[in-house]
Amino acid sequence: MKNDIILSGVGGQGILSIASTIGLAAVANDLFLKQSEVHGMSQRGGDVQSHLRLSDKPVSSDLIPYGKADLIISVEPMESLRYLPWLSTNGWLVTNSNPFINIPDYPPLDEILKEIKKIKNHIIIDADGIAKQSGSARSGNMVILGAASPFIEMPFESLENAVIKLFGRKGDQIIEANLKALKAGREYSK
Repeated sequence: MKNDIILSGVGGQGILSIASTIGLAAVANDLFLKQSEVHGMSQRGGDVQSHLRLSDKPVSSDLIPYGKADLIISVEPMESLRYLPWLSTNGWLVTNSNPFINIPDYPPLDEILKEIKKIKNHIIIDADGIAKQSGSARSGNMVILGAASPFIEMPFESLENAVIKLFGRKGDQIIEANLKALKAGREYSK
C-alpha cells in the first residue's frame, strides 16, 4: 500500500486540518507517514501546500517526486493547477470549484476549470455550498477530504475517527458538523 498525496490551498482554508486528519488516520492504521509543509507567508491568503506520503513500508523522503502523486486534494482551484506536474498519469485531482481570490490578476474561473477538466481523473466539487447545506460554512475542507476519501487507501471510518479526535476539544457540535461535511463530500464522489 502506498499513497502519495499533495494538499494545496491558501492560508485559512483548513489545509493543515486535512493533513492532521489524514495523519491521525494513518497512525491509527499503523501506516508509515512522512509529511512536508510549506506555509506561504503563514497568513490567511498565502499559499499552503503539504506533501503526505503514506505506506505500509518505511518511507524515506517526505517529498513526492514529479509525476508520482496519487492524489492532489485542493481547497482552491487555481492552487490545484500549480501542483499538476506532481500528479501521476493515473492520479486523481479533487478540488473545490470556488476560488479564493487573493491576487489582483486572478485568472477567470472558467479558464481555470477548463484546465482542470483536461485532467483525466478529476472531481470538481462546490465544497463551500455543500458545507453550508451541511450546516457549517467553515467545513468546506472536510467536504473536500470526504470527496477525496475514496482515493485514500484507508477505511473511511479511520478518517471519521480522526475527525472526532482532531476536533474533540471543540465540542460535540463542531465534531458533528465536520463529520456531516466529510460524509457529504464522500457521497458526492460516489
